[in-house]
Amino acid sequence: MIEVQDIHKSFGTLEVLKGVNLSVQKGEIVAIIGKSGAGKTTLLQIIGTLDRPSSGKVLIDGADVFALNDKQLAAFRNKHIGFIFQFHQLLPEFTALENVCIPAMIAREQESEYLARAKKMLTDLGLSERMGHKPNELSGGEKQRVAAARALMMSPDIILADEPTGSLDEKNKQELAALLLQLRKDYGQTILLVTHDKELASIADRVIEIKDGRMED
Repeated sequence: MIEVQDIHKSFGTLEVLKGVNLSVQKGEIVAIIGKSGAGKTTLLQIIGTLDRPSSGKVLIDGADVFALNDKQLAAFRNKHIGFIFQFHQLLPEFTALENVCIPAMIAREQESEYLARAKKMLTDLGLSERMGHKPNELSGGEKQRVAAARALMMSPDIILADEPTGSLDEKNKQELAALLLQLRKDYGQTILLVTHDKELASIADRVIEIKDGRMED
């Protein structure tokens, strides 16, 4: 599903990733851990095609994603990759339902089709009564579930989660961990998560550590 081949990434003279190799199978949950500044988020952003490596390749389902131009890459990302971020990244002026619909709006789908899908997604995640609420009217756990629904909106092959429990209390951390396992069970997604949370990492099939820009099993 995901093949990372000899990825290097530098910012000026600072080399953050120093030849990272990683293989993730379809339906696998993999946790990436490491100290701050080790390169975890940089690697996740490259796998998610939000940033390009200085050298090396990322293959997703056999496709060399960085052989695509920027427009093609944006379309690929919207269709195949869903993101869950630490601080949710919900648009404050939009309702929960509207936030979930954004990926389908970008893809210019028919409104009647994506609205029905978004409503079902939110209902499945226990948010049927919160669809018309804006982010400032939602709890931290509810915001993260809205973010998960948005990540699932295009039925992506891959979900990338960057410190998804970082802004949650203990109860909501446990609920999110259970949610990720449920998403894999119900939708079959491949999930790659970056975390400092040992309890969240424990749900993964594999835990991989980045030290000084290099990967260690």
